[in-house]
Amino acid sequence: MPTVTAETTSIAKQYVQSVYETVIKRNPHESEFHQAIKEILDSLTPVFAKHPKYMNHGILERIVEPERVVSFRVPWVDDSGKPQVNRGFRVQFNSAIGPYKGGLRFHPSVNASIIKFLGFEQIFKNSLTGLPIGGGKGGADFDPKGRSDNEIMRFTQSFMTELYKYIGPDEDVPAGDIGVGAREIGYMFGQYKRIRGGHEAGVLTGKGIIYGGSLTRTEATGYGCVYFVNEMLESKGLSFQGSKVVVSGSGNVSIYAMDKVNQLGAKVVACSDSNGYIYDPNGINLQTVKRLKEVERKRISEYVNEHPHAAYTEGCSGIWSIPCDIALPCATQNEIDEESAKLLIANGVKAVGEGANMPSTLEAIDAFLHNNVLFGPAKAANAGGVAVSALEMSQNSMRLSWTFEEVDAKLHAIMKNIYQNSVRAAEVYGQSGNLVVGANIAGFIRVADAMVAQGVV
Repeated sequence: MPTVTAETTSIAKQYVQSVYETVIKRNPHESEFHQAIKEILDSLTPVFAKHPKYMNHGILERIVEPERVVSFRVPWVDDSGKPQVNRGFRVQFNSAIGPYKGGLRFHPSVNASIIKFLGFEQIFKNSLTGLPIGGGKGGADFDPKGRSDNEIMRFTQSFMTELYKYIGPDEDVPAGDIGVGAREIGYMFGQYKRIRGGHEAGVLTGKGIIYGGSLTRTEATGYGCVYFVNEMLESKGLSFQGSKVVVSGSGNVSIYAMDKVNQLGAKVVACSDSNGYIYDPNGINLQTVKRLKEVERKRISEYVNEHPHAAYTEGCSGIWSIPCDIALPCATQNEIDEESAKLLIANGVKAVGEGANMPSTLEAIDAFLHNNVLFGPAKAANAGGVAVSALEMSQNSMRLSWTFEEVDAKLHAIMKNIYQNSVRAAEVYGQSGNLVVGANIAGFIRVADAMVAQGVV
């Protein structure tokens, strides 16, 4: 193995910087994608200094460029009979270790930059699970809020009528993300089956249990995040027991993160939606939140009508001003900026676990690390959902179903392995305790080695 010297380190830095500059030049005005690239690349200099073979094989130049980007129009008719048009995307980023795997996001903010950042992150997140899945992502700038079931069905059927050409159980396996839950997956699966004329259960994950879904998939991302954070806490002799927790969001990830937090003896005092947040000093009543968000599809502000001792505040960023021991950002990208991070630190936060994709800005991450806050980066802490999606694919391939307890045990083991592999990689490359660097390196090396083995493709 080559010796790491000042010269090899300098060469590696120049290489990484040149690739980053090329990404910026080729992808102008895509700030989210630039951020995701920079966060990864900043971690990888020690790898290239120690293993020049990755530079010689052009791994970085290839890994930052998607294998395929698909953009398409999605025409549909609303309930008033008016034609509507949205834009759909699928980015198939890297298939070195398996078929493309990643969710579909339906949200007005969706654009090429966001889908590319999510797809790029997915490469390393999927690699960290240890399962044979590559990285991809997709979605549309469609807003499901306020739409009827029939409108959502018509939109998702139109979306799948184009998307089906690019996916398959051994090619690309989408799942849900923001705005895409069991209802949307069901409509898309039905349309795919109608077009293909066969029951290819493994083409989508997050399906209903009765037609090929996996137990624990609904809970997986939230549970997995808490399992990862628990590993961080236990490494320092801490625990969730008796802790005060703030969880942003009130969707699937947030709800099941809160559920597992409660099981571990902590108290969640705040959660949010895109309009604002609630603070309940007695502890959030999770059953009320579940009914409001999963059944009645109402705003989180309705919570205070049933729990008058709680307070509702318009706007989301203020949730991080609430003192807590543990913060779990589970809503959306860049929800914790440097100012919010400093508020959390000043109020004594001990650990932060990213349940959403890239919820902390680069400046916020630096603040946490420099103040010795335990920090679980999204590509590691958020990997539980895709891990169980891959387990769903396995069950579909074998035509069988595992029990909730079996899948949950596998999920717990996967999250523990991700934590241990991230810790080990950070130590090997001189960044002991930095799980951001550790997760990036551990995820990268597995993909890079597969790319070297498969030649320049």
